[in-house]
Amino acid sequence: MSQNPFFPEVKERFGFGCMRLPMLGDEVDIEQFKQMVDLFLANGFNYFDTAHGYIKGKSETALREALTSRYPRESYILTNKLSGPFFEKEEDILPLFESQLAACGVEYFDFFLMHAQGSQNFDKFRACRAYETAFELKRQGKVRHVGFSFHDTPEMLDRILTTYPEVEVVQIQFNYADYEDPAVQSRAVYETARKHGKPVIVMEPVKGGRLVELPEEAKAVFDALGDKSYASYAVRFAEGFDGMFMVLSGMSTLGQMEDNLATMSPFVPLSEEELDAVRRVNAIFHGRRLIPCTACRYCVDGCPQRIRIPDLFACCNNKALYHDWNANFYYEEVCTANNGRASDCIRCGRCESVCPQHLPIRELLREVAAEFEK
Repeated sequence: MSQNPFFPEVKERFGFGCMRLPMLGDEVDIEQFKQMVDLFLANGFNYFDTAHGYIKGKSETALREALTSRYPRESYILTNKLSGPFFEKEEDILPLFESQLAACGVEYFDFFLMHAQGSQNFDKFRACRAYETAFELKRQGKVRHVGFSFHDTPEMLDRILTTYPEVEVVQIQFNYADYEDPAVQSRAVYETARKHGKPVIVMEPVKGGRLVELPEEAKAVFDALGDKSYASYAVRFAEGFDGMFMVLSGMSTLGQMEDNLATMSPFVPLSEEELDAVRRVNAIFHGRRLIPCTACRYCVDGCPQRIRIPDLFACCNNKALYHDWNANFYYEEVCTANNGRASDCIRCGRCESVCPQHLPIRELLREVAAEFEK
């Protein structure tokens, strides 16, 4: 067991992201989730991450059932977030916070993050004194550490950290596909956080599973190195940088949990041969010009046409990757059978206003419609 160099109460540097959990239809598979929690803790890891909107509020209550009601409070670290869609004014924040404590079944959060900060919502958080409220909650003992998660440019990150230097940690999207990507700018964002001396929490190390579902020629590159999983190379890439306090993985099956625990017990940095393989896989991946959606599903809840946007993008990517009939079948018989089609988009823009990847969703839906609705 290694001690976390940034926050000693946190065991190891691998966390359970609870945005994606095992599901039975629309409900969390609590029994499988309990097994995953038990295995995670038994292997010496203790960091759990959630937010009020994850799985339409079911992530918090699932954690109460599977974790907080079954283990003593000092045995785990729990992170929650203040999400912009759930408050409109300063007076809304404390009642929301108390409801989150109740939903999770705890009296305090170890980490409390301002959620998905960027140019579109930072001014709202400032006007509502959200950061100041979080710092006061820390003084009261209801929060141990204050930070924020982030999806925007390095310049915006610099502005936030200059405005609120008291922030203790920054959570960013970081993986080998986004490291030099001009849209996400993971490398520059990471370097800005480190310039301010902030420890970094990594989200999306496998890019919502896209760095597991690789083209065949990319799989061949990794397969030549041995029998390690494709996810293991992505997780180890992210973990290998200076200042990484925590790498989160959203695991939805016990098998994924077992694979990640094998990767991180103990953590071994990528060798030069493995780094070269990652670079070659990344070049193959970007050569396919796939839609870089991470399936966070923030866009789905507000869509007036009930379009399952990430699922349609996944169909389009799968068709580009595998060139078989399955993508068409899933588009017609699964993704749009009881929901909106890509051509049903009314171009209201709600999806784009909440997309952490800043994707031109309306134009991409036009391309999807052209591909599948000929």
